[in-house]
Amino acid sequence: MSNEFKKWLGKTQTTEDEVSLTLVRRAAAMSDMDPLIFQRGSELPPHWYSMFFTPNAPASQIGPDGHPQKGDFLPPIPLPRRMFVGREVNFIRPLLVGDQARKISEIAAITPKQGRSGKLVFVQVKHTIEINGDPSLVELQNIIYREPAIKAATVNENGTELLSMIDPADYAWSEPRTIEPIHLFRYSALTWNGHRIHYDADYARSEEGYPGCVMNGALTVHWLIDEALRHHPDRKLSQLKARLSSPLFMGDSVHLCGSNFRDQGDASVMDVVAVNKDGKVSASVELHFKKTI
Repeated sequence: MSNEFKKWLGKTQTTEDEVSLTLVRRAAAMSDMDPLIFQRGSELPPHWYSMFFTPNAPASQIGPDGHPQKGDFLPPIPLPRRMFVGREVNFIRPLLVGDQARKISEIAAITPKQGRSGKLVFVQVKHTIEINGDPSLVELQNIIYREPAIKAATVNENGTELLSMIDPADYAWSEPRTIEPIHLFRYSALTWNGHRIHYDADYARSEEGYPGCVMNGALTVHWLIDEALRHHPDRKLSQLKARLSSPLFMGDSVHLCGSNFRDQGDASVMDVVAVNKDGKVSASVELHFKKTI
């Protein structure tokens, strides 16, 4: 790693936001829930935190890919393609609708690697969300930077090929989905995500080497957790570990699958996966729930 990038380690950024009733109700509608079940003071589903604290960069500071330009908080990695590839989250106390919250973000690690698709740089960002100075959750978010595309769709975001095949029938439950334009639009609007691969098919093909618009990986993770909580509404989520392994695309069919619980220390653990049309895992999330008494 160059000394220039080392300067970014430990860099912090603070963002304030309100867990607004309007946005929460829109998120509920997106998740096919009745928006009116949420009122001020309602507990937020734990994983919905990720739809707040959006990077509100002015229009003049947006890069050609639709993301805020690098070099302010995120380091100026000289690789053009940026993707979210996973997160680990520890939930400490729930967010409530109406909470005035603060997120402190810190550049925790910058790791260059050589993958099958070329040079890669992994950036890990630690996010702590606080209410009145007390932590509500701590997240380690992983971002990858990659070289210009040649055949991006043939290699997953971690630079390795997938080998295993999955049969959704082997899981305790499985729900089919088709990725529709409205899904991507609504999620991008809620999260203020301007990344062009999610709505500009010409850009996705010509600049990033994909066959069409790319499913937002964070939305895939959101779907998986939503589905797990629908199947087990009385369980309390305490931790999650999410990993994206290959992209999904507009129009793709996908199965959201969940395992039975297994005991792990003081938690009950469920594995949920998104299985693509070829029977391969595109995303996986390990969900830790507090054990029921």
